[in-house]
Parts: sequence; C-alpha cells; structure tokens
Amino acid sequence: MVERAAAIHPSACREYDVRGTVPETLDEGAAYAVGRGFATRVRRAGGSRVVVGRDGRLSSPMLEAALVEGLTDSGVDVVRLGVGPTPMVYFAEATLGVEGAVQVTGSHNPRDDNGFKMVLRHRPFFGEDVQDLARMAAARDWTEGAGQVEDVDILDSYVDRPVAGHAGGAYRIGWDCGSGAAGPVIEKLVQRLPGEHHTLFTDVDGHFPHHHPDPTVEANLEALKRLVAERRLDFGFAFDGDGDRIGAIDGQGRVIWGDQILMLLAGPALAEHPGAPIVADVKASQALFDHIEALGGQPVMWKTGHSLMKTKMLETAAPLGGEMSGHMFFAGEWYGFDDAHYAAIRLIRAVYLSGRSMTELRGAMPAMVDIPETRIAVAEADKFAMVDRVAAALTRDGAEVNDTDGVRVRTADGWWLLRASNTQAALTVRAEAEDSTGMERVLAELDRYLAAVGVRR
Repeated sequence: MVERAAAIHPSACREYDVRGTVPETLDEGAAYAVGRGFATRVRRAGGSRVVVGRDGRLSSPMLEAALVEGLTDSGVDVVRLGVGPTPMVYFAEATLGVEGAVQVTGSHNPRDDNGFKMVLRHRPFFGEDVQDLARMAAARDWTEGAGQVEDVDILDSYVDRPVAGHAGGAYRIGWDCGSGAAGPVIEKLVQRLPGEHHTLFTDVDGHFPHHHPDPTVEANLEALKRLVAERRLDFGFAFDGDGDRIGAIDGQGRVIWGDQILMLLAGPALAEHPGAPIVADVKASQALFDHIEALGGQPVMWKTGHSLMKTKMLETAAPLGGEMSGHMFFAGEWYGFDDAHYAAIRLIRAVYLSGRSMTELRGAMPAMVDIPETRIAVAEADKFAMVDRVAAALTRDGAEVNDTDGVRVRTADGWWLLRASNTQAALTVRAEAEDSTGMERVLAELDRYLAAVGVRR
C-alpha cells in the first residue's frame, strides 16, 4: 500500500501530461495518486474500466504497479496491456469499450524521466485536468472501491488493423526503434508488409544502449543513415521511446522533417477528403501551409502539443494533422490520435501513390533556409511575460503577427516565432527564410526584439 506518501510533485503536472524525474519528482506515491485521481474522474463521468500500458523504461514496472493499485482502490477495473507503445494504448481505448486509458511513459525524455499520458472518454486529458489530479491528491478527494485487473494481449490486433487492405507497393526500408517500445510492433509489422525490411534496435531496453530515442535530433539518426546507405535502401523510419513520434530519411540519408512528412501525407488525405482542414503547429514551415492551400485544403495553424492538436482536430473535423516534433494525427479511417507506426504505413502509401521515389519527393521540396527550434533558458516565472512584452512591441510597430501560440511574425523575407515552452523554463524560437541573405534580416529583427526583453539567442 503506497497511499501514505501519495502526493504529486507540482513540477510534474505539465500541460499535456504528468511527467517528472524518478525518484526526485516522480515516485510510487505519485503514481498511486494519479491512479486514484484518474479513476475518480472516470467514475464521476459514469465510467468503470480503464486500459493501462507501459513503455520499456527501467522505472515503468514500478510506476505501473502503483498506478494500477490506485486505479483499483478507487473502484475502476483495469485492462492491463503490459509493455507497448502509446498508440497501442490509444488503440485499445478506442476499440475495447473502456472509458479511459493511462500509458506509463517518459516519451522522448531522458532515460530517468517518466510519466503518464491519459485519455478520458476518447478525448485527451490535459491542462486543468492534470492540475486537478494534484488538487485531488492533496485533498484525498477520491472515490473508494475494489476494481478488478484483467491482462489482455492486443499487440496482434493493433498491428493487423493498419495493414488491412494496405496497397502501398513493395519497398526496401530501414526501421530504427531506438530500443523503445515500438520494437515489438515493428517486428510484427514488417512481417505483414511487402518488400524488404531491415530493423535496428527492436529489443526494448530502458538503458537505451545504442542512442537516445528522439528522431527529431539528427545525431540520433546516424545508425539509420548508415543502414540505408550500406544496404542501398529506398528510405528509413525512426521512432521515439513510446512510438507516437516518427522520423524519416530518404534514400540519400536526408532528414524528412515533421512538416515535410505532413506535406507528403497531405496529398492523399486531400484526395480522399477534398477541401478538408489540415492542422499543423506554429513551428511548421510556411511551405507546408502554402502546399495545403495549393492542394485545395484549409491550412489550420495551431498550438504545439499533442493534446492541443488532437482537440483542434476534433473541433475542425480535420482528417490529418502534424507537428514538427513528428507527432502525426489521423482521423477519418483512423481514430484521431498520433501514431508513428500508422504514419509509416501512410507514408509508404503516399510514396506509392505519387509514382515517385521518396528521394525524388524529398528533393522536390522547397529549399528553405531555417534555424531549428532553439531554446533560450529563462526563469520559469518570466517566460510568458517576456513573450507578452514582445507581442506588445510588435503591435506598436504594426507587424504582421499570428498569436495562436506565442508570436509568429511574417516579414518580407520569411518568418520568425517566439513562444514560451510548455515543458521547460525556456523561450522557444524558430525562423525561416527563402535564402541566407533573407535569413540574416529575419534573425536581425528577431534578435532586436529579444534584446529589448533582455535575452540573447
């Protein structure tokens, strides 16, 4: 029984989920409290069953056990899935007739971090909902009960679903699972796909002995690049620690970034859903929004964050959405959540439907000059106020600003973005222009506004 120590550290209550470092800011007591609070919310919403999964991190078995104890002590029955990626848990929530889901995962964070991603009644559980769990723990505002636990193996059902009716051509593909929870899914998936497949690091290992599983960091793609080059493969895919974010490279080893992945997926999506909205986050290239418009779709620029994106897709009935971070969201014939394994299937199909190679498609993309997402450390208490001060100055100067998430400023040469990070004590900046001379002017303007609030890039 872990109830005596059941409290959730304030820093672990993030915008999109509960996340902390084990054991400093996340421990068994917190996991138990999350279980008690989430089960209480499920029961008060009229539900009684929750699916639970966990990733391959070293601390996940301990946290999952405490979580399940908390869920059952508050009277919710648990469908226990065991080790698997987050999208498999989302799939179970969508198909098993349950009212909620919790995945124990540290996602792409450092290996000693861990956390909980939650879904309540097919909608992401985030923001004030997460804060509510901490409040409930402090007040011991929990229902009581004695839930039952049932072990269910859903892996084969989950893998079968995306390949049902797949007609995407036969390619030679490399797959890097980074020792994360995607490994067992990919091992089964490639057996069901036509073509030739070469896998890397599919054994789940919370030590992450080969490289950290974050495909948005190019250094983490080196092993995949070597594999594609040595075997002369058509392209390669990589996955983060819990399988909800995808990375990709073409046959020449060039990275296909998140907004470029969405560009590839947009064509088939708009062919099937003409004129539909497609949602992308504020960090995405202007080339993406222009591309969606050129295809007759409605580009929707929205806030960064998987929970926020899923909510916006529900609101706009968009069949497709994506983030620079590699989260790709599919509605329509899928279930509305972010799923890197399904994204891989859809990318294979997009290449096939184009009649061109992945390398040709990557080569034909607009050659923009940009700076990748850059974080500037600032005091947690100051970050939002700094963005507000810059926004006020931009208004005074008559700038063309989109304030969906921070400030995204259009200039004659390109654009720049300044926003407060939702996960760190930092400002996030990004910029893009059509050439290096234009980029110098864009960055000079960005730096001028940063200097006015006392920070440097």
